[in-house]
Amino acid sequence: MSDDNKDLGDDLNDMLDDAKDGAKKTGDKISQKAKEFSNEAKESAQEFSDGAKEVFEKSTGENKKVLAGILAIIFGCLGIHKFILGYNKEGGIMLGITLVGIILSCVGVGVFVVWIMSIIGLIEGIIYLTKSDAEFYNTYQVGKKPWF
Repeated sequence: MSDDNKDLGDDLNDMLDDAKDGAKKTGDKISQKAKEFSNEAKESAQEFSDGAKEVFEKSTGENKKVLAGILAIIFGCLGIHKFILGYNKEGGIMLGITLVGIILSCVGVGVFVVWIMSIIGLIEGIIYLTKSDAEFYNTYQVGKKPWF
């Protein structure tokens, strides 16, 4: 019976060693697959991030173009379109001249001043909307051309 117990014990040890080896191999495979999955997830996240940045940058420039163009046509005399593009000094000049023109409209001369500022805004709005996105971006956002 002791030989049977010894053989049984050896068999159990062999089975245990086989189970340990199998578990180790399975663990290594799982670890390798997890690393592959992690790398693929990082690549996918990077591609998504790059794509999102590209879309955001493109849409931001386009939105500024359209927004600035429409505001220049509608409220051109107030210089709001200049503020949208980051030209605070030029926007302040247009707003100040318009306010002075409104005050002088009691005399009659101010109407022409407001009218001239409105025409400038209309022309700038048309120019903004007729430029291509790349041309608008390079001229007014990179090149910082404040007038016409």
